[in-house]
Amino acid sequence: MTAVAKQDQMDHVDDTGPADEEAHARVEGDQRPDGDEAPVESDAWDDGLIARRATEGTTPPEAPARGVTGGGPPAPLAYDGPLRSRLDALRELVGLSRARLDNHTLAEAARVLDEATARRKLSGQHTVVAIAGATGSGKSQLFNTLAGVPISETGVRRPTTAAPIACSWSDGAATLIDRLGIPGRLRRRPLQSAEAEAQLRGLVLIDLPDHDSAAVQHREHVDRVLKLVDAVIWVVDPEKYADAALHERYLRPMAGHAEVMFVVLNQTDRLPAEATEQILDDLRRLLDEDGIALGEYDEPGATVLALSALTGDGVADLREVLGKFVAERGAAARRVSADVDAAAADLRPVYAAGQGVGLSEQAREEFSDRLADAVGATAAGEAAERAWLRSANRACGTPWLRLWRWYHDRGGPQTGSLLVRPQTDAEATARQRVEQAVRTVSDQAAAELPTPWAQAVREAAVRGSQGLSESLDELAGQAGLPSGRPPRPGWWPLAVLAQAAMTLLQIVGGLWLAGQIAGLLTPNLGVPVLLMLCGIVGGPLVEWSCRLAARGPARRYGQEAERRLREAAANCGRARVLDPVAAELLRYREVREQYGRIAGVGVGR
Repeated sequence: MTAVAKQDQMDHVDDTGPADEEAHARVEGDQRPDGDEAPVESDAWDDGLIARRATEGTTPPEAPARGVTGGGPPAPLAYDGPLRSRLDALRELVGLSRARLDNHTLAEAARVLDEATARRKLSGQHTVVAIAGATGSGKSQLFNTLAGVPISETGVRRPTTAAPIACSWSDGAATLIDRLGIPGRLRRRPLQSAEAEAQLRGLVLIDLPDHDSAAVQHREHVDRVLKLVDAVIWVVDPEKYADAALHERYLRPMAGHAEVMFVVLNQTDRLPAEATEQILDDLRRLLDEDGIALGEYDEPGATVLALSALTGDGVADLREVLGKFVAERGAAARRVSADVDAAAADLRPVYAAGQGVGLSEQAREEFSDRLADAVGATAAGEAAERAWLRSANRACGTPWLRLWRWYHDRGGPQTGSLLVRPQTDAEATARQRVEQAVRTVSDQAAAELPTPWAQAVREAAVRGSQGLSESLDELAGQAGLPSGRPPRPGWWPLAVLAQAAMTLLQIVGGLWLAGQIAGLLTPNLGVPVLLMLCGIVGGPLVEWSCRLAARGPARRYGQEAERRLREAAANCGRARVLDPVAAELLRYREVREQYGRIAGVGVGR
């Protein structure tokens, strides 16, 4: 082997040093990925040592045709309205979810957004297609056949291709290849001909290392570039077309990218015609099991072909299909759309929820009722009612009964005062009731939510419940009844006046009777006795009448006290627990709406 040939082989098997890459980049006029050299699109590309060796002794081809944009920079890629809307929704979704989901969950969606933005800024007149395959599938041979010159090294020694090699059919693709991280020394131009130039204008073909290579670095190259290209040609051979590594690691996960996928059965020259058809049918069956739609009968999906890169049989069909595919200029947008679909499918478990997400009005009312029970709203209302009745009895009772009650209550709590704050045991019970109420309402709110959002709802409820019992006690004290006597209705003065009249009758009758007994007055027992009987009977009768009349106002007074305490508890619970929970539910509804725009389907009510 000559020194030139040995050096050529090393260029495609081993990764040369930075100095060599700089030299080749300057020769070919391409911008390096690190930006050391500015791209010079007007410079002709160097075909490389292999291409020059393959064409030695032949007439040099004419200068390559200029880019499709007529010498200027190619027009950037333009996404249609629906795709732009989906990307905007995905960007909004990621932004709203940053505080609720971990970076690992959002990593793929963020990558899709970054790559979509980067691809949109680059040429829309070029389509980047990668040729991928297993060891010995003949992908490099197919790459050379499509280029018309032996650009990529082939042979029995494995692995043959150590790094991605790019071949562009027209100018203006330097920035696209820079994005793939392919150095200038691995960039080539095909054999120039008017037919090839017209048929595949705008094509940028990438030969990848073997996806099943024993070298880890080679597989990393494959995985990295496959995420960046617009389309991929999977080359399989009759022996490895059913390889589990291919189907499970690549084809099945990329099932949603069927419209930008070609599956080529190579090496048909080794098979009889009937065996080729049988293998093609079995290959289609495997692809269908992988979930890959097949582009048959003009339906969108992957294109399946059989050919022989060695003999050229079927290569013309691939050229024709590939030429139409590139001429459509839609592969990049379809690839981005498929990436968005895949990201949406990965995110579905953290956004798709069941029916009835949120807090029903019944759940809110039950929460308020539990808080009201915790602060003793019902008991406070009953106590207020009893206090009102006691006050009425004292105000409208007979003086003798009032005097006895005054003596009995002397030194005790002031009549009509309420104990709003519970005792120690009651406080412990109330705290448990508050905690139970918070747990119940948070579980109801998070019942149908995906796990991350359910956790966020529960955490919001727990944060709000801290100090809730103390706040309820404080608000209950503020909302409780004022100390002292309850307010009196308008008829109380009349009742007091009537009770005073009955007392006066008793006093007048008693004095009259005493005067008669002492001989100071003329004896007449009937009148004073009648007056005393009227006072004695009338006093309790007035008191009983006032007690009946006081039941309605007392009940309303107790209900008002209970209502005020319930409202205070409900307002406190809403501000500290329900509002934060509702905010989390609102955020989830927003991200679910964005997810619906991305996925194009409903994800629960």
